[in-house]
Amino acid sequence: MEKLALTLSGLLAKVASDFPDRRAISACGKFDLTHARLQELVDHASALLAVSGVGAGDVVALTFPNIVEFVIMFLAVIRCRATAAPLNSAYTAEEFEFYLADSESKLLLTPKEGNQPAQSAASKLNIPHVTAELHSPNSKITLSSTKVEPSVDLMSKVVNEPSDVALFLHTSGTTSRPKGVPLTQLNLASSVQNIKSVYKLSEMDSTVIVLPLFHVHGLLAGLLSSLVAGAAVALPAAGRFSASTFWADMISYNATWYTAVPTIHQIILDRHLSKPEQTYPKLRFIRSCSASLAPSIMARLEEAFDAPVLEAYAMTEAAHLMASNPLPEDGPHKAGSVGRPVGQEMAILDEHGAIQAEGVSGEVCIRGPNVTKGYKNNPEANKQAFQFGWFHTGDLGFMDSDGYLHLVGRIKELINRGGNFIGVLKYGHFVCHNCVLKVASIDSLLWPMW
Repeated sequence: MEKLALTLSGLLAKVASDFPDRRAISACGKFDLTHARLQELVDHASALLAVSGVGAGDVVALTFPNIVEFVIMFLAVIRCRATAAPLNSAYTAEEFEFYLADSESKLLLTPKEGNQPAQSAASKLNIPHVTAELHSPNSKITLSSTKVEPSVDLMSKVVNEPSDVALFLHTSGTTSRPKGVPLTQLNLASSVQNIKSVYKLSEMDSTVIVLPLFHVHGLLAGLLSSLVAGAAVALPAAGRFSASTFWADMISYNATWYTAVPTIHQIILDRHLSKPEQTYPKLRFIRSCSASLAPSIMARLEEAFDAPVLEAYAMTEAAHLMASNPLPEDGPHKAGSVGRPVGQEMAILDEHGAIQAEGVSGEVCIRGPNVTKGYKNNPEANKQAFQFGWFHTGDLGFMDSDGYLHLVGRIKELINRGGNFIGVLKYGHFVCHNCVLKVASIDSLLWPMW
């Protein structure tokens, strides 16, 4: 594989060359940016970061709503070989302090209006705060920290490496302390190409982003996979999902698909029932991920919007996608299944690492170029997660005769009673300090016993 295809930055540069005049991003109701224009803005912003002292390996925290400035600055951070750490704008000061410290952030980026809890946390940790603003589609990003215009060729000698840690996210997993997940340029490049491939995304596609871009689902499946395909994304005017404007935006920007969590699908369905649109766009497919989608909701979505609903399976440690139901021309999509593995090896293992036969449950395990090499500064979590040459997801499932994955629960769950840790559920056995009970699920535990 050529080196360009091994980095997200390389893939985006190629798209800017292949589809320079096609729409890349729309700020709903405001303006559009082509792929070539987006690349120009990213190159300039990365040069601004470089002259501000941001270099390879530095972690830059970003807390923005879903606006164009976030997209530009996120891509600029990774272009200058630094690591982007997107954070939820709604965090408290205490939460910001934890995430900024745990990620070892060197800089906090926000919109022009700032974010007071984030700024308070950054100040406490002596982390500089910089704002970013795009005044108009024809201007360049301005940073509050940089008054000097960088030379036009400053970034020409900066080469992104597949091993560069580009994204740093946290996942709570099954422990109380969030685990830091570093994802490389190669991880991201592999994942977006897997997403592009299974859904056959192309420059003819368009979507509206309804999920927050600080989360791997919206960032990888919605935004980055679209950009790498030469496709277009629209960012809602409010900077977040709005049921009242969703279909108007989908129609205005000729959307061909969208991805969301079941909660949002339910909101969209409820809106359809209470206040239907006069017309709906012709969609190639609707995608659901991040939580289990009830078969009844899938059926209602398909009936309401005349499009196949494809449920998928993903997690942060895999740079999002692990399995998905296919497009209709590639096979059936099965209600209750999260589909077939996409772009990586997947196996069902027992607790001794033996691969299980069809229909036999065990732990879902994966390996491939999209999978993180390990949690940051967490040897105990890494020891548990990486065994027998596989990454262990912690999910319990089985493969059917068609190679579709069916999830049936979690392998390992913390069991608490009254705020006190009393044991774990692992491989269908409740393990406490001095006993083992075989149970079907957490709900089947007889709490009065404790």
